[in-house]
Amino acid sequence: MVHALEHLVVRHTRRLPSPAGPAGDGAVAARRFDAALMTAGFKLSGDLVERLSGLAGPTVVETAVRTLATVRELVGDHVRHNVYFVDFPDNVPDTLDFWRACVAEALADDGTRARTVEQLSAGVLDLLTLPSYGRYRHTYEEMLSVHDELIAAAGDRLTVLHLGADADTEVTALYLALAGSSTPLGEEHLRDLAVLAEHCADGPQPETITVRESRAVVNHARLRVGATPLLDTVTDVLRLACVLADGDVTLREPTRFRALSRPHRRVLLAGLDAVVAASPAKLSDVSAHAEAWKRLGERLHPHEYPHWPYAAEVFAVARGERKAPSFDSRVEELLERGEVAGAAELLAAAPGRLFRALDRLLRIAAEGKQREAVLAAVERAAPEVSGRVVLSVREHLQNRAGGSGGVRRVFVNREGKAWVADDTRPPLEDSDRERLIAVLDAETRRRLPSSGHLLIDPDVLAVALPLSGRAASAGLGVLPRGSVSPVEGELLRFFTYWREARHTTDLDLSALVLDADYSTVTWLSYTALTDVEGRHSGDITEAPDGASEFIDLRLGAVRGTFIVPQVHVFSGEGFDQVAEGFFGFMLRESEQRGRPFEPRTVRMKSDLRGPGRVALPLAFRRDDEGRWHAHWLHLYLRGTPSANQVEGHRVSIAVLLRGLMGRTSLTVGHLVALMEESGVRTTLWDGRTVPDAPVTYIGLERPDGLAPGSRVFTPENLRDLLPA
Repeated sequence: MVHALEHLVVRHTRRLPSPAGPAGDGAVAARRFDAALMTAGFKLSGDLVERLSGLAGPTVVETAVRTLATVRELVGDHVRHNVYFVDFPDNVPDTLDFWRACVAEALADDGTRARTVEQLSAGVLDLLTLPSYGRYRHTYEEMLSVHDELIAAAGDRLTVLHLGADADTEVTALYLALAGSSTPLGEEHLRDLAVLAEHCADGPQPETITVRESRAVVNHARLRVGATPLLDTVTDVLRLACVLADGDVTLREPTRFRALSRPHRRVLLAGLDAVVAASPAKLSDVSAHAEAWKRLGERLHPHEYPHWPYAAEVFAVARGERKAPSFDSRVEELLERGEVAGAAELLAAAPGRLFRALDRLLRIAAEGKQREAVLAAVERAAPEVSGRVVLSVREHLQNRAGGSGGVRRVFVNREGKAWVADDTRPPLEDSDRERLIAVLDAETRRRLPSSGHLLIDPDVLAVALPLSGRAASAGLGVLPRGSVSPVEGELLRFFTYWREARHTTDLDLSALVLDADYSTVTWLSYTALTDVEGRHSGDITEAPDGASEFIDLRLGAVRGTFIVPQVHVFSGEGFDQVAEGFFGFMLRESEQRGRPFEPRTVRMKSDLRGPGRVALPLAFRRDDEGRWHAHWLHLYLRGTPSANQVEGHRVSIAVLLRGLMGRTSLTVGHLVALMEESGVRTTLWDGRTVPDAPVTYIGLERPDGLAPGSRVFTPENLRDLLPA
């Protein structure tokens, strides 16, 4: 039987669960399957071809149909990408010439002539009122007919699909990896975890689920199948209640609680009672979300369950009828009295909070004993702090060298919303910073496993450590925020696709070119269709059945240092409201020709799901030697409610980019260096041959032919590389 969750395994691991079916001669079907995959930029591994060849032909064909649908969606080839200018990138007109042609056509049309004349007389013309503007003038099939077939090139992407274990084993392993992840998961991963958790509720469970949002999702799934939820704080119960109400499990947005069934009320109240009975001090966590607790109490009716008295105390604290000073308020009292050493000692009981408050404590600590008390508390607490927090603080400290000196500070929240402010913090003492970095590096080194022989893809060394799953969007070829990756090719082509859900929606793809001083050189957008650097495919202003826009850039002709692609919401639904939306880029050579969208040339495709009205997926930077690199951003700007354009945001984007380029992320190279210091044997992979013996491989993609028993870390599971 085909496993219903097979597609999740393929998408998350690039492994195809070992197909089951009757034996036969499936060699011909397997070769055809492989050829079809290659049109989308994928390929079967040798082991997978061998496995499929031993199955009956119909089984191979069924497997191929399912897998092709999965990978085509992964790369963005599951939709039709049309363009406004039918032979784009050829014959794209000058912007003003194009607008004049649209006006001339409107004047020649009896139905639109009067309205157009009236607008021209007033001196203001709305392009959206011109009948030939913003809507496709040809079918998808007509567009295809004017484009040549893509000529294959050595640089085309070829992602290998590997043979996995049986479907049940692969699904269970994926569930355990997501549920047990020490880094918070992104939106798509949380949705997938919910599906997997319900399927795996009666099977093996992670030893610990440290991320609270993940625990809430798992608990919801366990409730649905009648299993007992995993609760050890009062906030765990609140998050579970939010999930049951389809609310915000992160607790950032208020949840509108609805009537709960009696079984759910009993589960939540019993869980609260057990948590508080075991540790009454946990009542101190209630005040942080007092309003949410009061609203939840209106639905739980705790007074109807006198046999759970500890649960009732939670709501008494929320209403202010019982005092339970929060941990944070006790820390603040000490700091207000100037007792920095006492605050550090108290925070040491919650090591994670101590680490998060470290910068502040050092800034306000007096010389001598107070500062030494803070540093000593950190040294004692380090072994108790999660590896992710240790690395996060290490990254923070490496960016606190020297004074602020007028530097702009970039803030990014959990949803990827970014803003910039002056950095008014006084500098940290170099001696303190260096001492702490040494402590954190020693602690990380102590926790890193003995990896035997490390085989390293050099291109992975500049990939930022995924200290949060929210630092990257879901998709193909996506790297965490702060990563840097090489870009090789003659033509760089951006694409965006969207499909509106309820309201007419106009998204606009633009590309801003900046010089080394972050000043504007030029841009490409619907208001600037052509320039020396490249061409825009034309503006599409509605997408009931989906729409695409493209920008084609010749990298050798770019006059600036930075290229910043961006997607603006001009009107209608936002990125988190459209039915579907994604962005990506392709790399190809000019002689390859081909359609506007060619899946084999797609290097990155990421979902557009975030706050704000301006999306900044990544930026491209040319170094002093003329080589281009991608800098991964995954950011959203607030923008304006409507009419967002590159012209209106180019200054704020330049300021943001300047701040981001002044930061350095903690990368895979940092962990590799620490492992080398511990004596681990390391080899840089040459891109061709692999050792005969098992290795620990870290790279952008898993090479074919690794010896059995090898451990593999790629961007899809790089979070597992972080020490616990």
